[in-house]
Amino acid sequence: MKYSEYFIPTLKESPADAEVISHKLMVRGGMIRKLAAGIYIYLPLGLKFIKNIENIVREEMNRAGAIELLMPSVIPAELWQQTERWYHYGKELLRIKDRHNRDFCYGPTHEEVITDLVSKEIRSYKQLPVNFYQIQTKFRDEIRPRFGLMRGREFIMKDAYSFDVDEEGAELSYKKMYDAYCKIFERCGLDFRVVEADTGAIGGSFSHEFMVLAKTGEDEIVTCNNCGYSANLEKAPVLKKEYSENISNEKELTLEKVYTPDVKSIEDVSKFLNVPKNKIVKTIILTDGENVVAAMVRGDYDINIVKVKNILGWDVVFFATEETVKEVTNAPSGFAGPIGIKCKIIADYSIKGLKNFVVGANEKDYHFKNVNFKDFEEVEFYDIRNAVKGDECPKCSNGTYELFRGIEVGHIFKLGTKYSEKLNATYLDKDGKERLIVMGCYGIGIGRTAAAAIEQNHDDDGMILPEPISPFKVYLLPVNYKDEKIKNITDNIYEKLKEKNIEVLLDDRDERPGKKFKDADLLGFPYRITVGKKAKDGIVELIYRKNKDKKEVKVDEIFEWIK
Repeated sequence: MKYSEYFIPTLKESPADAEVISHKLMVRGGMIRKLAAGIYIYLPLGLKFIKNIENIVREEMNRAGAIELLMPSVIPAELWQQTERWYHYGKELLRIKDRHNRDFCYGPTHEEVITDLVSKEIRSYKQLPVNFYQIQTKFRDEIRPRFGLMRGREFIMKDAYSFDVDEEGAELSYKKMYDAYCKIFERCGLDFRVVEADTGAIGGSFSHEFMVLAKTGEDEIVTCNNCGYSANLEKAPVLKKEYSENISNEKELTLEKVYTPDVKSIEDVSKFLNVPKNKIVKTIILTDGENVVAAMVRGDYDINIVKVKNILGWDVVFFATEETVKEVTNAPSGFAGPIGIKCKIIADYSIKGLKNFVVGANEKDYHFKNVNFKDFEEVEFYDIRNAVKGDECPKCSNGTYELFRGIEVGHIFKLGTKYSEKLNATYLDKDGKERLIVMGCYGIGIGRTAAAAIEQNHDDDGMILPEPISPFKVYLLPVNYKDEKIKNITDNIYEKLKEKNIEVLLDDRDERPGKKFKDADLLGFPYRITVGKKAKDGIVELIYRKNKDKKEVKVDEIFEWIK
């Protein structure tokens, strides 16, 4: 492809609303343009980039035995009402009405549609197992769309759904998809980790996330430095160890109420009372909209509300409003504590055994010192905190946790019969008995994968695109395309690369060499061939974008080097 015949509107400056490097570089590199908040136009170069990822995904899904189809984006509300997600999904679900005032939604995911299809078409065990997938546009009305393709409202997704006769078969389907996903991200040239994850709104018994490692990642990943166990921070278990720091012989002191004017944060309480953070306990009021619970966590740890949600069996969990906090504590936020509180209390294992600690006094501007568990109602202990670096691994007990940042690009779920039961997806077994189909679902964010590849692969000059997914493999840069000899040599290289099916972009623009070099670095294709003055002597310069290694190569040998 010749640059003059293509459309790559590069920019010198990043857009003002771009916060992460992939967003900045995809806009500057002429890959995407914003139409509305979280909604982007894929320009030709960006679409080519996306399609290369799609092709790898499609090849590996087909190789794993999945069958491609395409479902509608607009879904009738009745299906979502049958599974009750219509009522629980929240404002992320874009709800629309047709001219007859019938309710529909723009699909954020397609469990209902595919399960409904299977319930009507699959009748016998002889038709199972089967795995259907599609690559399609989705919409989720994010409250704060940002980071370009990393967290958009409209996005391209590969979603697959497996259907099996039993749990054993579902395990095999899950393993096939797990292996296929590993191959996909390996082929995309990405450094990734597979981590245990919470199932969230999709539901199911367990799941794994595929996380591309990047310093700018939104998610934190916990990995054991001994056994390699990995989980996202929401899921990572912590050993059920009681507080043991110098407490064995510590005498319980007399409870004391102290005046702490405008002192709310753990940092401020620690300084004001001259108490270490690990001897302060914060009491956090949580609710699912109907029920309320007080969760106690040590001051030097953070609460994990996903763990709380799963322990309590709630569908959702929120931090309580100021009004709710006052109802159960008789005080504004910042002064909550377990003594005299009007709700159930749960606590993290890390405070079990703690003595003479500090809590809020359920009264404005007051805290209690020297608090002990005998001073308040019975508490239930659970693992409800975030793991931190150095925590012992509960899987092997010989390693400790390390923390990394990552970007979720894929997520696989074992759904069980959650959807088949509600949508009556059954089959007749060998004995003619009707049984529920066992399901799994498997998603890859195509646009997120593209953005994650850039987050992981860039430098100060621009993108460094992994070769398997780069829109072009070679940037052919004649320093002076008007020079007849340089032009002839460049054109000859260009034609031979095309003959060998090597995707090449020839920068035939009438621009200064400096501008071309800047754009070549910005676009980040794996190889650059510079045709300069030495070309007349049969020498060109080959540059490997990843580390900017330069090599002078004879024109006749350039094709072997590229190969």
